[in-house]
Amino acid sequence: MFTGIIETIGRVEKVVPKGNYRQITICPEQPFSDLTIGESIAVSGPCLTVTAFEARSFTVEASQETLTVTTLAALSPGGRVNLERALRADSRLGGHMVTGHVDVVARVRAVAPVGRSLHVETELPRPYRALVVDKGSIALDGISLTVVAVADDRFAVNIIPETRRRTTWVDLKTGDRVNIEFDLIGKYLRRFLETTDGGSKLTLDSLREMGY
Repeated sequence: MFTGIIETIGRVEKVVPKGNYRQITICPEQPFSDLTIGESIAVSGPCLTVTAFEARSFTVEASQETLTVTTLAALSPGGRVNLERALRADSRLGGHMVTGHVDVVARVRAVAPVGRSLHVETELPRPYRALVVDKGSIALDGISLTVVAVADDRFAVNIIPETRRRTTWVDLKTGDRVNIEFDLIGKYLRRFLETTDGGSKLTLDSLREMGY
């Protein structure tokens, strides 16, 4: 489990194909001093497992499924990624509950300055439209963000200067592909409503009316 608060940026050192998966070695800008084999790290969104580490780098493995449903298949040496280690039980939950399980990849449709911030519009694929609400939480490339506007086929977030400085989004531009993880509670609610045989009075419309 993660919070969507990026700890540091990493530079991809090498990508090694291994059959139907890839080994990815990453050098964090701020090295992690107490890594262990088997721990989880979110790499621009997807949760990956540490399989090896050295003083200033670590290696993770991305399965075929991860490569198919995220942007990690496009990683190459020199690329930059957002890094967050798994949440500890005694840590502050500064963002929102993020699992590291990416739901879909979508393209950035527009990037525009608003004061000192950036207003970013992203595609919203039809199957996921019920999962995005105004002022709700969403994770983009592993970053916990607040939705500021929703339309049928898009949604928008605002990026403050501090977030840009601490993440790979300092270079974000129109057309970029981003990993999206929708709010976990919303996904469970949708599943509940889809599988309830008329026994509940809750509907997607009634939940929206109540502000969910």
